[in-house]
Amino acid sequence: MTADHLLDRLAALDTNTVSDALDFLGLPGATVGLRPLWNCPKIVGRASTVLLGPKSDTAPTVHLITPVIEQVKTHDRVLVIAGGIEGISCWGDIIANAASRKHIRGTVIDGFSRDIDGSEAIGYPVYGRGVTMISARNRVVQLDAGVTLSVAGVSVSEDDYVIADGCGTVFVPQAVIEKVLDLGERIARRQDGMVQAVRSGRSVVDVMHDAQFEAITQ
Repeated sequence: MTADHLLDRLAALDTNTVSDALDFLGLPGATVGLRPLWNCPKIVGRASTVLLGPKSDTAPTVHLITPVIEQVKTHDRVLVIAGGIEGISCWGDIIANAASRKHIRGTVIDGFSRDIDGSEAIGYPVYGRGVTMISARNRVVQLDAGVTLSVAGVSVSEDDYVIADGCGTVFVPQAVIEKVLDLGERIARRQDGMVQAVRSGRSVVDVMHDAQFEAITQ
């Protein structure tokens, strides 16, 4: 199955359903605190990982994340950024414009963004912990890219799958994406049926009994 088809299937779900599928499978992936930083649309794509860290000298350096943006060749990328400093920006409107020009689908930061109005003005989705005005310049540098990161306590590798919406952000390892999608689609169908059952007048006690949820995996 092609990556594009897998992304289409993932896009048809939401983070709640994907989180439930990971729960049933005993897998990590759901995060807490990585929310939309403006009223932006859902993003679904493959991770391009970026590791940041504190700057240790005063020598001029290439601005963080710009080399990764320059190297993007496909239209399925989501930038996933970790390793910044609390309260210091890891993102801004100039690199948002550069990312948009490269058809990058959005950015998820285990950290903060500045100039968020600039990202909103061009419709570029940014998810993270919060907004700041404090620049990364001379404070934070890029240490590496294409490596495995710890993002809000979840291990995320290059090319893993990313889904982010109003409830937050979930990462799915590429090795298990088909298993997660298969179960997620079953969960979505079962939950849709449960909603219809409640609307038709069936007892919510019966509809939401644990046995009904467990039956999803049968």
